[in-house]
Amino acid sequence: MSHDIRTPMNAIVGFTNLAIAHIDNREQVEEYLRKITSSGNHLLSLINDVLDMSHIESGKIHLEEKPCSLPDILHGLRNILQADIHAKQLDLQIDTVDVFDEDIYCDKLRLNQVLLNLLSNSVKYTGAGGHVSMRITEKAGAPDGCANYEFTIRDNGIGMSEEFLKHIFEPFERGESTTISGIQGTGLGMAITKNIVDMMNGTIEVKSRQGEGSEFIVSFTFRLYTGAKEQREIPELKNRRALVVDDDFNTCDSVSYMLGQLGLRAEWTLSGKEAVLRGRQAAMREDEYNVYIVDWLLPDMNGIEVTRRIRKEMGDKVPVIVLTAYDWSDIEEEAGEAGVTAFCSKPLFLSELRNCLRSVIASEEKEKKDSEKEGIKLRSGNILLAEDVELNQEIATVILGDAGFRTEVAGNGQIAVDMLKSSEPGYYQLVLMDVQMPVMNGYEATRAIRKLENKELSKIPIIAMTANAFEEDRQEALRSGMNGHIAKPIDIGILFETLDEVLN
Repeated sequence: MSHDIRTPMNAIVGFTNLAIAHIDNREQVEEYLRKITSSGNHLLSLINDVLDMSHIESGKIHLEEKPCSLPDILHGLRNILQADIHAKQLDLQIDTVDVFDEDIYCDKLRLNQVLLNLLSNSVKYTGAGGHVSMRITEKAGAPDGCANYEFTIRDNGIGMSEEFLKHIFEPFERGESTTISGIQGTGLGMAITKNIVDMMNGTIEVKSRQGEGSEFIVSFTFRLYTGAKEQREIPELKNRRALVVDDDFNTCDSVSYMLGQLGLRAEWTLSGKEAVLRGRQAAMREDEYNVYIVDWLLPDMNGIEVTRRIRKEMGDKVPVIVLTAYDWSDIEEEAGEAGVTAFCSKPLFLSELRNCLRSVIASEEKEKKDSEKEGIKLRSGNILLAEDVELNQEIATVILGDAGFRTEVAGNGQIAVDMLKSSEPGYYQLVLMDVQMPVMNGYEATRAIRKLENKELSKIPIIAMTANAFEEDRQEALRSGMNGHIAKPIDIGILFETLDEVLN
């Protein structure tokens, strides 16, 4: 542990000294800062692992079941991993098989942690040009009101020895090949994962051969969210023909079954050339396909080229939807010129396919997008920041200032209460409240604000921005009267997402 913590600390201290020594060389300092950020993030992950293990062993981790969406969780995982996948030039594939119950009750944070630990390990221990995949399958036999899910994560990385597999879920255990190859880690990730899976009444098994890769299979039974559901069928497309084009049989089968659930008559092919040929034959018989769903990466020709040929044969009216597991922004312009109607992200879920098809056939789509763009508001106004650490004051002020806010700082909770009390209603848009401060802490300050005689001032939104980052800290913040909770170190995306949600 000493070695693993000192390694990123050495990088942070060393590159900080180098940055100071070369302060006039902007490019060099930028490179040092990137390395400091990377090492800081790694150190934070080590700290989180140690604290998680400590909480698990002391019985302080409690699951919080809430309604959540499987598509949101899995697309979020893919986005988190995308940078590392791109950097190592890996092939990442996430797909679904027969997943029709998408809304569940579970502890989203812990499910995300389990899957991210396993996927991150696969990425970490798979060499450049390798393959990482996750398949989500809904299995039969669940009790009423529940569904069984199986998550299978595979890679063709360095694998593990039979001897190490016997100890893989023990704390601080690491395979000899990983230590020799210099791959960083604490040996806590798998122990934490196993403990969380057990807490969620799930199972986890692992298969691996050294030099050939690994496979993890995690199974859970979740209660289903019983809220109102939309009708599955799309009346406008009922009994219309669809052609699915993908080189993976399971994807073809799964997407075709989804289309059947939406009321379409689906066929599939594993080849782009065959898709074009079948489209031509269908047109000759005057029984054209009404929609094409084409994978972006096909062995014989990519989805863009398939679209071009379909347009050449069948014209511009038939919708062509391209499936991709990657960020399509780089090919969006080329795809538009080729005639792609829309993109749909993998892993593909029934609700997303339905929404995509609905958007394709909705004539108001462009008008809706234009109106949404016109509705975007620039951030502005005054924010009261209650924070006693000067360095944190500076960081928050710069971040908020770059976004268009004006920030006024209170050095402790009592000063924050006094500044708000003497202000006009509406002068401050919200309060960002640290928790651990001298004179009056954040919880006490929040309670004092909520008791102000001026009701307009007492109702001001208050968001905790604190290093007290556990679930019990978030609950304490909400109990004291705060409207939200942001953990330090500050994630700028989460900060502005929370601010926009509260202010709007």
